[in-house]
Amino acid sequence: MISNPFRLDLAACRKLLGERLAEPAPARIQLLAGPRQVGKTTLMLELCRSRGAQGLYVACDGPEMALTGAWEKLWSRAEELAVAGGAAVVFLDELPQLSGWAARLKGEWDRLRRRRVPVHVVASGSSALHLGRGSKESLAGRFERIELAHWSARALAAEFSISETEAVELIVRQGGFPGAMGFHSDPGRWSAYVREAIVEPAIGRDILALALVRKPALLRQVFSYCASSPAQIVSLQKLQGNLHDSGSLTTVAAYLRLLEEAFLVLPLQKHGNRAARQRNAPPKLVTLSNACLAVADPRGIPGRDHEPARFGAWVENAVLAHAWNQGQQVEYWREEPYEVDGVLEGSWGKWVIEVKTGAFQAGDLRGLGEFKVRFPEYRQLVLCEEAQIPVARRSGLDARNWRTFLLDGPG
Repeated sequence: MISNPFRLDLAACRKLLGERLAEPAPARIQLLAGPRQVGKTTLMLELCRSRGAQGLYVACDGPEMALTGAWEKLWSRAEELAVAGGAAVVFLDELPQLSGWAARLKGEWDRLRRRRVPVHVVASGSSALHLGRGSKESLAGRFERIELAHWSARALAAEFSISETEAVELIVRQGGFPGAMGFHSDPGRWSAYVREAIVEPAIGRDILALALVRKPALLRQVFSYCASSPAQIVSLQKLQGNLHDSGSLTTVAAYLRLLEEAFLVLPLQKHGNRAARQRNAPPKLVTLSNACLAVADPRGIPGRDHEPARFGAWVENAVLAHAWNQGQQVEYWREEPYEVDGVLEGSWGKWVIEVKTGAFQAGDLRGLGEFKVRFPEYRQLVLCEEAQIPVARRSGLDARNWRTFLLDGPG
């Protein structure tokens, strides 16, 4: 498994970009990808202000960039700033909204390099599909990619001065989009914000504008099904059978990959030694923010006491999404009759985890024991309620409150 060390939270992303902009210019282009409404624009404006007169911010999805000659004027201005006052920084927000953006940026960057004009370039986009396709085709060897992840409970607590307990509760019930924080007391406005500012643009603009999607309605149905099945292992055949519109298994699998590229759904692959068996195994569906669960599932947000099973699935989804958003590689494992909820590998180390939000017995943790026999290099961890931690430890297993995990990972 390969983790992504450059999938970062806001603070780490700010620090890394600051370090790279301090390097001699022109350096490699910094491509900042990430979900919608997680703070990419805010971060770029903040960094631009910190550069003073040497910063130049452009919203590439604005009407002014559609005018004839706007692109050329932008780079002329950047060169003037660099010549007059030292290294300049051009911030190109939502760059993939410009037609032919990758080839145009390549031409300007190559010209700056040849002439040794000290200009840094930071470009953002809300779809890994857009940035990935353009960068691989035209910008090979000229860029470094950073992903700004969905917000964690720790980030929410720090940024909005709320308690850690409240932040964890929000992550599970409504996700962590910072722009939605002001609407939590108004469910109607909150739901409308998530749908209209996040889900619909991600599907309607980021995916449909670039990818060849022959059945847009089917794509939306795949998303809705995934968001109604958090942390569930679902075969493509079963998923296909629950859709209103028909589509081949190949099409359904392709649409799952597109939803992953748009930072909406993560189809976890099965952990194992045999690549062929891994590819043929059904995916485990993880929605990367529980906000999408709340607006897509007609049953709404589950109650801890009235719907314990569904609440547990939402917690498990939040746990696995948190690990992925923190740059870890995440998989699942199942060999009947044994199963574990998650297999993590990355900067946290190697962990196999089981999430339990209700009471359990030692026999319910047999999957961890069997996995340890087959893969002894992984550390075992039970995420549960505080009162249940002694049950896991009596079985010789490490245990942690799942709320603490959503703040600080495995520790």
